[in-house]
Amino acid sequence: RFHPVYSPSGMVVSQEVLASRVGAEILSRGGNAIDAAVATGFALAVTLPRAGNLAGGGFMLIYLADEKKTIALDFREMAPAAANRDMFLDAAGDVDNQLARYSMKSSGVPGTVAGLLHAQQNYGVLKLKQVMAPAIALAGDGFAVSLDLATVLESRFERLSRNAASKAYFYKTDGKLYLPGEQLIQQDLAATLQRIAKDGRDGFYQGRTSELITAEMLRTGGLITAEDLTNYRVVTRAPVCG
Repeated sequence: RFHPVYSPSGMVVSQEVLASRVGAEILSRGGNAIDAAVATGFALAVTLPRAGNLAGGGFMLIYLADEKKTIALDFREMAPAAANRDMFLDAAGDVDNQLARYSMKSSGVPGTVAGLLHAQQNYGVLKLKQVMAPAIALAGDGFAVSLDLATVLESRFERLSRNAASKAYFYKTDGKLYLPGEQLIQQDLAATLQRIAKDGRDGFYQGRTSELITAEMLRTGGLITAEDLTNYRVVTRAPVCG
């Protein structure tokens, strides 16, 4: 039933094969586990758009072998300063699930970029540009759409088409679907990744990317401000162990 795979030097596992290969490539170039994890994380933002992300958040457990200690990085999204307790309640005081789940007010301040950069800067051994280069190439040069991605984009066509930018981004110029094996090129994402590789945290939480995020918030009723982005912080926690 089970067919385990063994490796004498290291292994990378993620939900998407291209991103996993990126991590393995980083290991082969002398990167450590953190470099590989961060490279995989940025690659997933390109190849697994429904779950890999720049605009979300996450956690990372890191074992520091020299200290025989495990730490937990918490880089989940944070609520914008303007958020309040009753923001998702309707006039009757009940939760409005459409507002809570699908409105721009439900967008949290992104933590993924800060978390991945924090991990790589403090615990990786390669240069950030080396770690991010594969993701930038996947976005700018394109990659072959998998059956999984094609199926997901088809199933979410109606929802994604409600936003003109999303429709133009994830579907062809004539509105048709990408078929498995066709190339998906994401130049805007490549440009965003390049700003991060060049300027680090400031390449996302300030400057052009910050301006684009806050402009979209103003246009659509979201709450995230430039100050919210600047103030985002990664927290190092002691994990619960057993």
